[in-house]
Amino acid sequence: MKKEIEILEDFIAGKGLRYTPQREEILKIFLSVERHLSADELHKIVKRKNPNIGYVTVYRTMKLLAEAGLCNEADFGDGIARYEHLYGHEHHDHLICTGCGKYEEVMKPEIERLQDELAKERGFIPMKHKLQIFGICGKCAKKKR
Repeated sequence: MKKEIEILEDFIAGKGLRYTPQREEILKIFLSVERHLSADELHKIVKRKNPNIGYVTVYRTMKLLAEAGLCNEADFGDGIARYEHLYGHEHHDHLICTGCGKYEEVMKPEIERLQDELAKERGFIPMKHKLQIFGICGKCAKKKR
């Protein structure tokens, strides 16, 4: 967590913003939860520890964390931005059920290799990517039968 705090401090200083105890507290709480969180869900957790931190502060801090490369913003098709840890975590993709909203993190090296080959063939230098496959999970498929 110490490295993430340093990254945030440097990023905020580079943007000419103030590094505040509230931003650090939000970062620490975010890093302590190992799941995808919306700003609203994170705010509820933060509020239990510090009721003086408002929703807008959480929302803006999460945008800063994403810009700093500490988290990734994902939308699973419901219009809600969710944040997941990025720094120090392996890249993965998502399978998202449009029936129940359940999502699953998946990693398939062959897909990553094919994406790299495709970019190389086209002389394209990828900076980042995300793969989200929307469909129906096994449970929802069984219910429909």
